[in-house]
Order: sequence, then structure tokens, then C-alpha cells
Amino acid sequence: MRILITNDDGIHAEGLSALERIAARLSDDVFVVAPETEQSGASRSLTLTVPLRARRISERRFGLTGTPTDCVSLGVQHLIEGKKPDLVLSGVNRGQNLAEDVTMSGTVAGAIEGMALGIRSIALSQGMPPDPVDHPYAVSETFAPGIIEHLLKAGWPDGVIMNVNFPARPPEGEQQVEVTRQGLRDVRTRYAEKRTDLRGRDYYWLGYKNIPSKPAEGTDLRAFYEGRISVTPLHIDLTHMSTVHDLKRVLGGTAPKLGEGG
Repeated sequence: MRILITNDDGIHAEGLSALERIAARLSDDVFVVAPETEQSGASRSLTLTVPLRARRISERRFGLTGTPTDCVSLGVQHLIEGKKPDLVLSGVNRGQNLAEDVTMSGTVAGAIEGMALGIRSIALSQGMPPDPVDHPYAVSETFAPGIIEHLLKAGWPDGVIMNVNFPARPPEGEQQVEVTRQGLRDVRTRYAEKRTDLRGRDYYWLGYKNIPSKPAEGTDLRAFYEGRISVTPLHIDLTHMSTVHDLKRVLGGTAPKLGEGG
């Protein structure tokens, strides 16, 4: 099995090293194409206004001046010679990618690009403990290989990726896993902090507040909050079908002009 791994934390990220060790337990045919700099929050963005430059670090490792989507696209189409990968692994992200955050995640986007190229793809993210620990990716390194193996044996439809989130907890002992649906937070965690530089000009840092929500049973948020590994099948179709059906009753055919109907 040929595996391509990428991430959004960058080529030097600790989580990427963890993913390389995970992939090595599954195959000896592993390639790395990852961004030269951190691309967190890049989502599915492409680099279209400047050229992309690939730096060959070793025979099977490349750093790219682009996004996770760029990395997977160029990795599959140009940088990896011979057959294309059988599996794309994206991560291991520093911090969870749950609920509505998946639409902004570069980690999830790397898996989506693999899916778009016809390759089975999995995004992996690791929750971080509140205090520093020696091995923050121990849970994902311990349990990811077995979960990936089981997912590949089970299979899943084309057009779908797997989003796997590991809780911040010690890896020892039994660990529960749950197949979940994407949740939605009932609190707003994203905010902008205003600061002033030494010349008196304002600037802003975007970040997140650690405010827990009250998620429903069966969601990725609930499983993660309760210390279980969450496995969520995701697809790129964002259509809200019940609203489609409702609107078809009032809109269709000849386009209305302002003031007509209603």
C-alpha cells in the first residue's frame, strides 16, 4: 500500500513525525509532502497567485510552499513517481477538528483533496492536554494504526473521507471509539484580540476560547468531550435537502420580478 501523508501544521511539526511513525506501521511505501510553513485554517485554499516551489528533503520527503490542498495535488500529480497513492493520511493535527471547524481545517482539506483525486483519505487530529506533556501524540500513535486498518477493511463510499479525533488522555489501558456524526457548537468560541504595536497602530490576533458546548448524543463533540475517539464520515455536499424541497414549492420556472407574488 502506497501512502501519501500531509498536514497543515508544517513540515517540521511534531504531529507530522507522529503520522510518519503511524504510517510506517502500515506500509514501507510512504511519501511526505507537507507545507513549508503552518497553514492552519487554510481550508481548501489553492495557491494561484505565486508559483509553488517544492524542496526535496530526502528521497520520499518534500516541503512545499503551499497549502495542504496544494501538497496533495502536486504530490499525486507530480512529485510521486510511478503509481499514485492508495491512501492519503492528513495530520496528525495539533488540536481537534470537530463540528463546524472541519470547514476551515487544512487537515480535513488535505483529506478532501485526496478524495477528490479518487484516493481513500483520512484526517487525523489530536486533542491537546491543558498542561504540557512529554508525548502529546501518544494516544493517536497507539490507536491510529488499528483504526485505520479496520476502516480500510470495512471500506466506505467514494466521495467520503474519515475524520478521526483522538482525545487528550493517557494511552494506557482500554480506549473507547465511536462512529459519530458532525456536531454543531451552541457557543461561539472564536474571537479576535485587539492589541497595539510600538508605533501605536492596532492589530488583531484570532484565536479560540476554551468554552465547552452541550453537544447532542452521537456527535463528534460529545464523544470527544467524554474521552472517546471519534470517527466521523464526512462528504463535501453541503446541500440542505429539506430546504431544497421547501423552496421548490415557492420558487421555480420563470424567475419572479421585484414585487411579484409573495
